[in-house]
Amino acid sequence: MKYDLEHEDLISIIKSADENELEELCSDIREFLIQKVSKTGGHLASNLGVVELTVAMHNVYNSPVDKIIYDVGHQTYVHKILTGRADQFDTLRKFKGLSGFPKAYESVHDAYDTGHSSTSLGAAAGYAVARNLKGEDSEVVALIGDGAMTGGLIYEALNNIGSNRLKIRIILNDNGMSIAHNVGAMSKHLQRLRSSSNYINAKKSVRTSLNRVPLIGKLISNGISRTKSRIKLSVLDQKGILFEELGIKYIGPIDGYDIPKLIEAFNAANAVEGPTIVHVITTKGKGYSWSEKFPRKFHGVGPFSIDDGNLLSSKCPSGEVSFSEVFGNKLLELAKEDDRIVAITAAMGTATGLGPFCDELPNRFFDVGIAEQHAVLFAAGLAKAGMIPVAPIYSSFLQRAYDQIIEDVCIQNQHVIFGVDRAGLVGADGETHHGVFDLSYLSSIPNMTVFAPADGAQLEEMFEYAVKNMNSPVAIRYPRGSSKFDHLKLKAFTGTNIKLSDGADITIFAVGNMLDTALDAARELMSKGYDVGVTNVCVVSPFEEDLTKIDTKLVITLEDNVIRGGFGEILAAKAVETGNNYGLITFGVPDKFIEQGSIEQLRIECRMTANDIVKGATEYFERKA
Repeated sequence: MKYDLEHEDLISIIKSADENELEELCSDIREFLIQKVSKTGGHLASNLGVVELTVAMHNVYNSPVDKIIYDVGHQTYVHKILTGRADQFDTLRKFKGLSGFPKAYESVHDAYDTGHSSTSLGAAAGYAVARNLKGEDSEVVALIGDGAMTGGLIYEALNNIGSNRLKIRIILNDNGMSIAHNVGAMSKHLQRLRSSSNYINAKKSVRTSLNRVPLIGKLISNGISRTKSRIKLSVLDQKGILFEELGIKYIGPIDGYDIPKLIEAFNAANAVEGPTIVHVITTKGKGYSWSEKFPRKFHGVGPFSIDDGNLLSSKCPSGEVSFSEVFGNKLLELAKEDDRIVAITAAMGTATGLGPFCDELPNRFFDVGIAEQHAVLFAAGLAKAGMIPVAPIYSSFLQRAYDQIIEDVCIQNQHVIFGVDRAGLVGADGETHHGVFDLSYLSSIPNMTVFAPADGAQLEEMFEYAVKNMNSPVAIRYPRGSSKFDHLKLKAFTGTNIKLSDGADITIFAVGNMLDTALDAARELMSKGYDVGVTNVCVVSPFEEDLTKIDTKLVITLEDNVIRGGFGEILAAKAVETGNNYGLITFGVPDKFIEQGSIEQLRIECRMTANDIVKGATEYFERKA
């Protein structure tokens, strides 16, 4: 490598380097990314695709005076390298280490913390108005992927930006994908713009040729220019018309790997007084053969072998399947029995286990793009019309559709089944992706039933029960990772919680997959002489009143959710209402945002382990002695 990425002032190099030197720098960055991410895991393909684009941005814009805002944020690795954090990449996405997303606490160059899609333009609008009110003269830049253009927040922001003519530089990184290939009308529009580049080049060539024709050539060429506005809506000449009609100057499409052209385009955008959008064409996974061939796999990848691209370890042990796969397979099985069942995804079909359903029943599979609000509203409409819509959505993404869950599903009591995927602590993605609020926000909504399976077998039973025995809203929350449960075969699910044993001293209520931890704690407490009972809380809402009617000295609740508003607090309130006087200790996620790290590390940090339960229980009885 020519450049020492961990120690040199890369911003200064970018500002002064010639084209060849910048290309060498990009090559070194790609090699660095592949080497580091192969060891730590992370979002590789998206970052390999934006190396030249990010270098060109930092050549033209002066961060942190100019504000560079990233949409989603998983494509910030190159930005982090350039802004002095290359020496931290061995800690990428690890506990107490470098985040995989922009974080203001890491660097002044991270203008806005992002982890979810389609927020960059709204934040940029806020920055631009504040700049104008303070009389400052700086640029506000938003780098957005074309996948984020499927999100409704983008169009709300575009309407604001265009109508107020805010001086914002939008850079559209168009690689035809988010995690998977993009869907929807906007994606098709961008595809037409991409394919129009040959036409645009041909049009320039014709104009140049006409100008060379003696006497009449320039007249014809000028005539074409004067009539351009009249034919702007014609089939061929639609270059950026959608953005232009919103009051946003369109520039592009630009080759995302031609640094001089990128620099030229950004400078041209800066010369426009109002908002501009520079449309840049890139390839996801650029520069590493395996990620170019399998961009979906290398979007978010674990540690892997550089030579063959194979993962060094599986997310689930050999022979085991994830909760997402169990959900997807059961959905397909049920859909083959009942043609009213349809599947909805918000751009996460494969990730939520819907791949087999899409392959076998494509006419009943609907990918609405990164648009969770619409996904839930769409599901409500389908349910109202007599279908049974099933929508698996990551817990932290479902938060974006809270109003639709209330207004369109629950108030109207529609039979929509939500698979609340990635519920609980999720690990390396950190605070923006932990699914630790769903029990609190779903359990508070009338008409909503919330199930929490302990293992894959119980998930299948719950899913079938929700389809065949219910006619109202249902949310089934389950974690990421393996669905295997080793300790015992649970009783068949019949719509109620399952008491495994009674305890005169201690009763542990374990929500969903926390049953494993609860049983470990119970065994340890029994070895210390305590009489311990355990209940598998698989129905969180509506609350079962019988849970408070127990003869025990201490109740312990354990859940992979925030304590605030969670099952433990609901139980505590009910216990007060019914006059029960047993002691109560709640274990769950504390009242703060939880950083990144392995799930094991985070449970230790949050005091959610079997050891914590044993310690809490023994200390309680010691105080009572």
